[in-house]
Amino acid sequence: MSIFPASLPGGTWTLGDLTVTRFGYGAMQLAGPGVMGPPADHDGALAVLREVVELGITHIDTSDAYGPRVTNQLIREALHPYPEALHIVTKVGATRDQQGGWPPARQPEDVRRSVHENLEALGLEVLDLVNLRIGDAQGPRPGSLDEPFEALAELQRQGLIRHLGVSNATAEQVAEARAIAPIVCVQNLYNLAYRQDDELIDELAEQGIAYVPFFPLGGFSPLQSSALSTVAARLDATPMSVALAWLLHRSPNILLIPGTSSVAHLRENVIGAGLSLSDEELAELDKIGQ
Repeated sequence: MSIFPASLPGGTWTLGDLTVTRFGYGAMQLAGPGVMGPPADHDGALAVLREVVELGITHIDTSDAYGPRVTNQLIREALHPYPEALHIVTKVGATRDQQGGWPPARQPEDVRRSVHENLEALGLEVLDLVNLRIGDAQGPRPGSLDEPFEALAELQRQGLIRHLGVSNATAEQVAEARAIAPIVCVQNLYNLAYRQDDELIDELAEQGIAYVPFFPLGGFSPLQSSALSTVAARLDATPMSVALAWLLHRSPNILLIPGTSSVAHLRENVIGAGLSLSDEELAELDKIGQ
């Protein structure tokens, strides 16, 4: 049975003039091990992407650095020409090396090249939303984002990008970006156990700006908590389902992009995120990250 956007967990949110489902999909896991190379199951990866659309999800997160170029090519193969309601969000600011590292690529010429590579790989004339990823693999780092974000803003003025955002950013860098051009989202590490952006999330909610947590389930180190397990057992649910549901309860501007390379797991995530949590359960879970 198909799930349509109105019934997906969390409903919808507006990114500028784009309406997306709060429950989205992160494409990173479609690439090979270490987010390098092609998937072991090419047809399975295409099936996941087609199931995303079938479920009514209208927000796919990707990057040309995944693979590199692998996930964008899979998205194009599976879904192009894209449904009108589907919006693809990508990132620039990092590339890949032969060792699987993520060296920064944030010079203005890097940003311009990456935007054009995303356009080509996805088969688009305009990118719906581009996040500038800053910091490094260990998290945000202080410093100005002026030059790369100015380059993105110029590409937006040229009509190649509809909306802008930032990723892996400090609150100060978010403010700096907003002084250069409007942003519609911030994409940072955040989950039930990692709550450093609580104040930023509330500030963004007041401004109508989305907050998109990456690694909502802990990423490469899955969330583990006795309190989480206790609540999950009480609800006859998995801990990961409870963690996703908690994020949707946390604030109306939070959009989810859990990733998976399995159709069955994708469906489990959608169902799990729709769990209803009582005030008592929310209070119990809130203590995990404090």
